[in-house]
Amino acid sequence: MTKVAEFRDRSADQLSDDLTKLKKEQFNLRFQRASGQLENTARFRVVRRDIARIMTVLGQVGTAPAKAQTRSKPAEKMAKAPAKKKAAAAKPAKKPAKRASAKT
Repeated sequence: MTKVAEFRDRSADQLSDDLTKLKKEQFNLRFQRASGQLENTARFRVVRRDIARIMTVLGQVGTAPAKAQTRSKPAEKMAKAPAKKKAAAAKPAKKPAKRASAKT
């Protein structure tokens, strides 16, 4: 586990290289876990947290990863869906059946 102070001392290029290495390691750990070959299960958690630390430092510096920078506005992409008609309003409500009274 690497301390945040160590990440802050590095340049953005070094951090992006570290991020790439950690993501590859995370990918390999996922495959090892799925196939039952993962021996050090704690390493998965450490790698995930180191990735989060690097992304946080990159965000604070102002050079966020490329994936976060290419977000588009959802309002421009998505068209408004047509309104659905209510099925209950189209059908009249059923009246309760009258009960025959039993007189003896």
